[in-house]
Amino acid sequence: MLLRLIIRDFVIVDRIELEFGGGFGALTGETGAGKSILVDALSLALGERADASVVRSGAERAEISAEFDVAPGSALESWLRAGDFDTDACLLRRVIDSAGRSRAYVNGAAATLGQLREVADFLADIHGQNAHHSLLRGDAQRDLLDTHAGAQALARDAAAAWTAWRTAREARHAAEKDVEASARERELLEWQVGELVALGFDVAGWQETEQEHRRLGNANALLEGAGLALAALEEGEAASLPMLQHAGAKLAELTSFDPALGEAAQLFETALIQLEESALALRRYQDRLELDPARLGELDGRIDAVTQMARKHRVSPEELPALLESLQARLAELTLRADPAALAERERKAEAAFRESGKKLSALRVKTSKVLSAAVTAGMQELAMAGGRFEIALAPLPEGAACGLESVEFLVSANAGQPLRGLAKVASGGELSRIGLALQVIASQANAAGTLIFDEVDVGIGGRVAEIVGRMLRELGKSRQVLCVTHLPQVAAQADWQWSIAKETRKGATTSTVSVLDKEARIGEIARMLGGEKITETTRRHAAEMLGQG
Repeated sequence: MLLRLIIRDFVIVDRIELEFGGGFGALTGETGAGKSILVDALSLALGERADASVVRSGAERAEISAEFDVAPGSALESWLRAGDFDTDACLLRRVIDSAGRSRAYVNGAAATLGQLREVADFLADIHGQNAHHSLLRGDAQRDLLDTHAGAQALARDAAAAWTAWRTAREARHAAEKDVEASARERELLEWQVGELVALGFDVAGWQETEQEHRRLGNANALLEGAGLALAALEEGEAASLPMLQHAGAKLAELTSFDPALGEAAQLFETALIQLEESALALRRYQDRLELDPARLGELDGRIDAVTQMARKHRVSPEELPALLESLQARLAELTLRADPAALAERERKAEAAFRESGKKLSALRVKTSKVLSAAVTAGMQELAMAGGRFEIALAPLPEGAACGLESVEFLVSANAGQPLRGLAKVASGGELSRIGLALQVIASQANAAGTLIFDEVDVGIGGRVAEIVGRMLRELGKSRQVLCVTHLPQVAAQADWQWSIAKETRKGATTSTVSVLDKEARIGEIARMLGGEKITETTRRHAAEMLGQG
C-alpha cells in the first residue's frame, strides 16, 4: 500500500507531502487543477521515463519520493532482499535535474530505472486516461489476456523459441542457396585452423619462450656481470670479502673489552653473512648459466613462426587462441551447413520446442479467455449494456508467430441480438469506455500490486453507470488500496476518503495544492461537481444524499 508521497518542484507543484489511507480514495478538482500530476509524479517514482520539462520553472531539479509498506514474507520483501536493499519499508526516490539527467534510489541506495520498473510490479498498477483506446490494438488485447492469465513468462519463452526456430530455418535455407560459396569458405577455414593447431600456441608457453629467449640472448652480459660482482667480493687482490671477514673477527674480539660495541659488531656480522651468501649464489648462477647457441636458434625460430602467424591474421600473439576458437566455431557452423540432415534435425528440434512452449501458452489463454469473457459480459450488464456480450477469440496460426500459436482478438456485441464483431469495429466512445473500465477493474483483481490507480478512466460515462462504477471501485477497495482521479460526483461519492486538488497563484507563480476533505468539505466538493460554479442548497442536499448512499 502507498503510505506517503512527497513531491518537490514538479511541473506546477512547489512542495506537497501526502499521507495515504487504505480503501478507495477519490482525487477531485477543477479541470486543469493538476489532479493527474500526482499520478504522473508517482509514475516517475515507479520508473517511467522523464525529461527536463517536468522540472518546475526556475527550479534546479524535481524530486519525488514514494513510500510503500512491506508485508513480511511477501514477494516484495524477497525482491528487496535479493537486491541487497533494506526490507523494513520500500522508499522509492527519483531526482530529475534541469538538464534532464535522472537518478533513482531504492531505500536510499542507488538503483537503475530497470530496478524501479521491476519493483513497481509489486507496488502499483496504473490505468491511464487513454487505456480504453489502447484496447483497440491487437497487441494490447493480447498483453491484457496474458497478464490476467499470469502468462507473461510463458509468452516470452514462446517468443524466444519462435526466434530460435526462425533462425534455424533461415540457416537451412541459406545453406541450400549458397552451397558452393560455403564449400570454398570451409576449405579456407580448414587450412587456417590446421595451421593454428599445428602451431600449438598457448599464452603461458609463449611467455616462457620469451623469457628464456631474453635470458639466452643476453647470456654473455649476464655472465660478465655476475663475474664482476664475484671478483669484487672474493677474487683478486682487491677482493673485499676477506678484508671484511678479518674486520668482523676483530670486532667480535673487541666486544669482550667493551660490550657497547656489541650492537655494531652484530650488525656487521649480519651484513657479512649476507655478502657470503650472495657470493655462493653468484657461483651457482655462473655454473647454471651456459651459452647455448643451438637452443637460442630454436627459440628464434619459434618466435618468428608465432609473430608471422599473428601478423598474417592481423592480431597480437596473445589473441591467437581466441582467433582459433572463433575459426573453429565458424568451421563447425559451415560443416553443419554442409550436412542437410543435421540442419533439418536442428530446425525440427527448434520447431518442436516452439510448439511445446506455444501449447502451454495456448492452454492458459484458452482457460483464462473463458473466465475473462464471462466476467466482462457480466460487468457489461451492470454498466447499462444489457444483453451485451464480450468474447475473446483465439484464432489458430498454423505456422505460429512470435506471439504464439494463435492471435487474440476482443469481440463484442453491444446490444442483445447483435453479432459479435471486433472491438474496434463496434464500440462507440461511450461503449468503449464502459467495456474498457470493466476490463480494467476485472483485470486488476488478478494483479499482485497492492495499490490500484485509475486516472480519469471514467471519461465518457455518467448517470447511473457512473454510480455503478463508483460501487465497483468501492468494492475493489475492500481488498486493495484504490486511488481514482475522477470528475464524476457519482464516483467520488462512493469513495472512503476524498482529496481536492486546486490551483492557486502567488507572486505570479501558479502552484497546485491538495486539501484533505472532511465530511462537510466533501459535501461542498460533491456539490461543486454536481452544480458547477453556482451551488444551491438543493445541490448541497443532493450531494449529502449521495454521500449518505456511498
